Amino acid sequence: MKAIAVHPGQPNTMHLRDDVEKPRVEDIPDGRGVLVKVLRVGVDGTDKEINAAEYGDAPEGFEYLITGHESLGRVEQVGPDVPSHIQPGSIVVATVRRPGTSVYDSIGLQDMTTDDVYFERGINKRHGYLCEYYVEDHQYIVVLPPCLSETGVLLEPLTVAEKAINQAFEIQRRLKVWQPRRAAVLGSGTVGLLTTLALRLRGIEVTCISLRPAPYLNSDLIEEIGATYVSTQEKSVAEAAAEHGPFDIVVEATGFSPLVWEGAQVLAKNGVLVLVSVTGGERQVEIPSDAINQGFVLGNKVMVGSVNASPDDFARGRDDLVKAYAFYPGWLEKLLTTPVRGLESHEQMLRELTENTDAIKVFVEVARATEDAGERTNGAAAAVGA
Repeated sequence: MKAIAVHPGQPNTMHLRDDVEKPRVEDIPDGRGVLVKVLRVGVDGTDKEINAAEYGDAPEGFEYLITGHESLGRVEQVGPDVPSHIQPGSIVVATVRRPGTSVYDSIGLQDMTTDDVYFERGINKRHGYLCEYYVEDHQYIVVLPPCLSETGVLLEPLTVAEKAINQAFEIQRRLKVWQPRRAAVLGSGTVGLLTTLALRLRGIEVTCISLRPAPYLNSDLIEEIGATYVSTQEKSVAEAAAEHGPFDIVVEATGFSPLVWEGAQVLAKNGVLVLVSVTGGERQVEIPSDAINQGFVLGNKVMVGSVNASPDDFARGRDDLVKAYAFYPGWLEKLLTTPVRGLESHEQMLRELTENTDAIKVFVEVARATEDAGERTNGAAAAVGA
């Protein structure tokens, strides 16, 4: 079996392997196995950083790590104790993080683990999905309707937004009647666009604040779903807030940590600032610490970090993808800007990630789905709430 892999700890070692043993349903004990043929795998900065040896580790007993954590596949075979809603032919996505040893892991909240060592497919100590087949325990498999047989590859990055928004609402249950009206999303990359989508599907007015001046594809996509786009080359975050805020929710998704503090200053009373960017480095900035502290204390404001996603976030994301398919036809497809044909094209994949500044979502097309348009349409309505 072919796969794209790296030698963790050694920079620029991404390569094609053709000697990987094809997995079997029996590899998962107790009849719980699901064998999946990989159709598409989204790639992002995480894959680029793993190739640069910034982090990542191989599974025990291996000197290489198969990369790729944004999966989309079709079930080929199931074990005898797999639930009946997972069947050969089902279009599926697999979750990413696997349980460790903390109490949170034991109750299915491995995204909240307190372990120092974590297990993530395609990232750390578990092989990923940039391969022809994978096998997984059915509890980590999310079934999609046929209407998402191409755009379902967006589910994993969407779960970043789903968890961020859900955490904001969970925290604000303390207020009993919290009804956010306005939100700001800092950043218009893949996660920023999908966060804007998820907030709009909840009826919230959204201002997406990013660097590049409009018009370009990302700003057009923001406007298409009824949100507002603002370039920081034309207005500051504070000026955008004066015009469109203050914001009950701010989601920081730029990867540029100084913007966290600008986001903190435009948060409304009883607001929540959610941080989803992973920012390795040693950047330092001066901030108006007294003003930020006083604003948070007197305004009952919250700042919270959010990483990875729970199974419930995947379920919410699936339902939001179906809603987007229905309410904003063709919008999801426009995010899939940069296909790479075949596992053999891993060098092109890295070039697109590194050099293509217009790419929204780079993805490797490992195999083709076979569902026709009629099947996709018929499956849309049944999926909401499944």
